[in-house]
Amino acid sequence: QVQLGESGGGLVQAGGSLRLSCAASGRTFSSYAMGWFRQAAGKEREFVAAIDWTHNANYADSVKGRFTIDRDNGKNMVYLQMNSLKPDDTAVYYCAAGPRGRATRFIRDYDFWGQGTQVTVSS
Repeated sequence: QVQLGESGGGLVQAGGSLRLSCAASGRTFSSYAMGWFRQAAGKEREFVAAIDWTHNANYADSVKGRFTIDRDNGKNMVYLQMNSLKPDDTAVYYCAAGPRGRATRFIRDYDFWGQGTQVTVSS
């Protein structure tokens, strides 16, 4: 069992930056794939970025070059650095853990989810 807690969301102007953090509990964290997903109002949850235990990362095309995912296995933390933010990035951002270790873009591969943190980008 893994428990996840996100932080770092907030209100930012377009072009600005935010860094989201996700704290994870559990002794097997280092072997899990970790992902970030987001859900805008009235839309389905979508993939943002994921990273496996070797630090191989996978990004949605919409955030490639602007967002960076990273993890610190010693601290059981995952981060999402978001630069050049756009109003379309406004959503609730969720951290997720995948015990099978594959940093995929598929919701079905992630068994554990945080409560989410709101990111709002104003124009």
